[in-house]
Amino acid sequence: MGHETHVEVRTQAQFEYDREHAKAHMRKQVVNFAIMIFLTFIAFASVLADFAPTFIIPIILLLAGVQVVLQLYAFMHLEDRTTHMVGVIEFFIWSAAFIAFTFFLAFTTIIWWG
Repeated sequence: MGHETHVEVRTQAQFEYDREHAKAHMRKQVVNFAIMIFLTFIAFASVLADFAPTFIIPIILLLAGVQVVLQLYAFMHLEDRTTHMVGVIEFFIWSAAFIAFTFFLAFTTIIWWG
């Protein structure tokens, strides 16, 4: 009685829908991962090509920003608006971004004036 397992019966249409949804989601994950690997390759290639630091630093920061957005929306499942926890997840992510920006600003100020 205490070890009963709930079995959910699905129709063939529901099974096919879930299968196609999982397939599309996995395809998005793989494509996002490939894009991030490509962006990382571009960053390393720009450093190895020995471009000027005034060109390399903004490019690497831009690529890093794009990767952060891709990782948040792809691997943290922020593109999935059907979950009931989206508000909580976004609150913590934006709170962390605010704290990180505050630390960045504080340490930049300390280094600049120090």
